[in-house]
Amino acid sequence: MYQRWRHTIVAVAVVTPLFLLPLQFARSAALLKDQLPARSIKAIPKAQLPAHSAKVTPKDQLPAHSAKAIPKDQPPAHSVKAIPKDQPPAHSVKVIPKDQLPARPVKVTPKDQLPAHSAKAIPKDQPPAHSVKVIGMPTLQPEPLRLPNTAIEPIEWNALNGWEADDHAAAFATFLTSCRPLLRSSVQEGDKRPMYLALTQVCRQALAIGHRTDDQARIFFEHNFRPLRIAKLGDSAGLLTGYYEPIVDGSRFPTGIFKVPIYRRPPDLVPPRNSSGPGFPNKGQSLRRTSSGALVPYYDRGQILDGALDGKHLEICWIKNQSDALTIQIEGSARVRLEDGTILRINYDGHNGYPFVPVSRILIERNIIPRKEMSLERIREWMNANPQSAEEVLRQNRSFVFFRIVGLSDDREPKSAQGAPHDREAVGAQGVPLTPGRSIAVDNALHVYGTPFFIQADLPLTGEKRSVSFDRLMIAQDTGSAIVGPARADIFWGAGDRAGLLANHVHHPGNFALLVPRELDPVTAGARMPLPPEKPSFIAQAKIASSFTTSSSTCGVGRTLGGPCAITRPARPPMLGRVAVRSR
Repeated sequence: MYQRWRHTIVAVAVVTPLFLLPLQFARSAALLKDQLPARSIKAIPKAQLPAHSAKVTPKDQLPAHSAKAIPKDQPPAHSVKAIPKDQPPAHSVKVIPKDQLPARPVKVTPKDQLPAHSAKAIPKDQPPAHSVKVIGMPTLQPEPLRLPNTAIEPIEWNALNGWEADDHAAAFATFLTSCRPLLRSSVQEGDKRPMYLALTQVCRQALAIGHRTDDQARIFFEHNFRPLRIAKLGDSAGLLTGYYEPIVDGSRFPTGIFKVPIYRRPPDLVPPRNSSGPGFPNKGQSLRRTSSGALVPYYDRGQILDGALDGKHLEICWIKNQSDALTIQIEGSARVRLEDGTILRINYDGHNGYPFVPVSRILIERNIIPRKEMSLERIREWMNANPQSAEEVLRQNRSFVFFRIVGLSDDREPKSAQGAPHDREAVGAQGVPLTPGRSIAVDNALHVYGTPFFIQADLPLTGEKRSVSFDRLMIAQDTGSAIVGPARADIFWGAGDRAGLLANHVHHPGNFALLVPRELDPVTAGARMPLPPEKPSFIAQAKIASSFTTSSSTCGVGRTLGGPCAITRPARPPMLGRVAVRSR
């Protein structure tokens, strides 16, 4: 019995190590190769581990007691989450591949879409909640000033004689009137020239501070503008003329005294082809649409005088004579005083498309009135004294102008009534009421409405032949087809006979200083200025002058006093605003 147990114990002692030897060998090999701690529960074979996995299972999704065998070449130094070395976010909580990271925070407006001269710095993380569209705010740096065929000379304020003595408060008030429409339209809808963009910036400041005293207004202009002397290339000075709003008597119905009709624009009048912009253009060939739909030239003055528009119910009112009608068509606006004292305001609304032939030229060519005696008053006197001959002369001017009613008021209200004087003034092409002695008509192809000009000239303002110094800051608020060139202006003098005398006597040279906002660069414009054209010799000038005296060519829509096309004044352009209707 003893021998049997002895052999059994010996067999177990010999066989047991043989069974345990592979297990111990495997365990020792695993510990030596991976050097894992003894408490490692689950060992993942190396062949099943990803070499450079970009996506690592988040820690919160691992089993509670899972300890994965991590390859030796990718151990995280002090990180809870294993992140590949080639894609470590610097300060990110969430692992996002670097090539998918946004360049900037999502809610921050891109830098290239921010306004260049934003007045308010907006934090990157606080974009404006309701800033959808900034009206009138330029999105680009203003370009250098460019005025073709213009000589530009930057000057100092002390070079403007009479600048200190001017009424700058009155000029500032007129400037504010122009600023309001400049800021009502966006840059996309308005003028995109550099001068327009720069003026809107100055206008924001002007409207923010409101009305100024004389010294405050002068300081405002000096701080926000710089003066530039301008003239047409080859000329030493510009040209000044004047215009006004006639006041005539009239009637709502034809009578033995009031028998000359003022017509509104006919419905069959078609604007000139390729015309653009608001309102009816003041130049170009207008057409008439026939009953068959064909387009033919419109009736000329002679056909209208013969009754081409009779029975069409186009008459606005009737006035006394043809000389008043011609004056109204030349000036482009008028106030008609009706029988009961009501003032009917009318303004330009279209033309028949024929060039304006000055009556003064015809009278000079026929030796009816000497050139040295020519004036608008002299023409009116001759026409009233010779009505039949006057009608024949008028037929030589085929141009005809149509009007519209822009206001109806009782003129018996005292002038001191609130708003009455302001509303009584004519409305210019910018759509704002004109200021007598401060508003000018300029070439709107070159200049922007609202631009200040300081004008120096000697003008006959006293009713006598002698001239007085006229040094005044003016604001561009109107235009006309005959107002062409960089240094060309038509001064608005108001309404009535006194204003008419001033306007008809002004035809003088003047020095023009353009006030340019300081953010524009006049140096670049001066550097690009070409040389003036070579002037013809004295003999060539004499030949040109003689050809003018015998030529039968016509001027554009306008007036001429003192010679062929000497002073051109267009029919007023279409109005962009309305005159308030008040019961006075």
